[in-house]
Amino acid sequence: MELRHLRYFQVVAQELNVTRAAERLHMAQPPLSRQIRQLEEEVGVALFDRVGRGLRLTEAGRFLLEQATQLTQRLEETIEGTRRIGRQDKRWFGIGFVPSVLYGVLPDLIRELRESEWHDQQVEVGLAEMITVEQIEALKAGRIDLGFGRIALNDPAIRQQVVMAEPLVAALPARLPAPRRKALTPQALAAQPFILYPARPRPSYADHLLSLFRAQGLQLRVAQEANELQTALGLVAAGIGITLVPASIQRLHRDDVRYCPIDAPGFVSPVIMSYREGDTSPFLARVVEWVMRQGDDAISGAGAR
Repeated sequence: MELRHLRYFQVVAQELNVTRAAERLHMAQPPLSRQIRQLEEEVGVALFDRVGRGLRLTEAGRFLLEQATQLTQRLEETIEGTRRIGRQDKRWFGIGFVPSVLYGVLPDLIRELRESEWHDQQVEVGLAEMITVEQIEALKAGRIDLGFGRIALNDPAIRQQVVMAEPLVAALPARLPAPRRKALTPQALAAQPFILYPARPRPSYADHLLSLFRAQGLQLRVAQEANELQTALGLVAAGIGITLVPASIQRLHRDDVRYCPIDAPGFVSPVIMSYREGDTSPFLARVVEWVMRQGDDAISGAGAR
């Protein structure tokens, strides 16, 4: 299927008459009819019912019209945005992130970039959820300019800076009695069924958690693995087990999950910022400086509440 097929289909769907649609498209009627038949053959269903001299959209046709309209509108916006960036009216800045940083410094950075004019330019922020391993590949490929993750990876093409070391807290089912102790020990945590996330790809935050317990001579009883933070918290709420999350996740208020401090100084999760080694962009330098200045207050403040 080509984009022109969707454009032809949209005009015919709006006019419900091939002759009028052909006039709008400045083409002859027979080629337009052939294009519509080819589109129907490709999707494998009828898009129009023939009614007298006119047409009527089928249910499938109505669905395709709605989706095609959204697609072409998005494409037009993308083309216009590309032109603005090419004319240097606007700067595009891509950011990759793991979900857990959405409750800390990242929202503040996004607002700063979108609401302020840096170097007298508006900034179009592109956001992509990806784990640290994927961020490294995206940075090297030029798909993003900055990444926020939770683990350190050695790559000569990438520079990483620790924005802060964020305390970890235990996420427990709220329906269970509150722990007797205000803070839980690693030994107490290791005795409970554990929800480990993300399950894949690895290495990831999951490996960081496993290494923290191994350093204490402990092995987790993994009851269930999950790929997403929200899934892990849902499994905790269901009573399947417990998990550890960065303290800023407490901003995500849930009535069915209780958060408890951990009595172990090394139980932290770093927020790590990654960018290309040798990137001399003054704009990137300003962003990195802003993050390093603001990150600690923005994230640690969430854990204190």
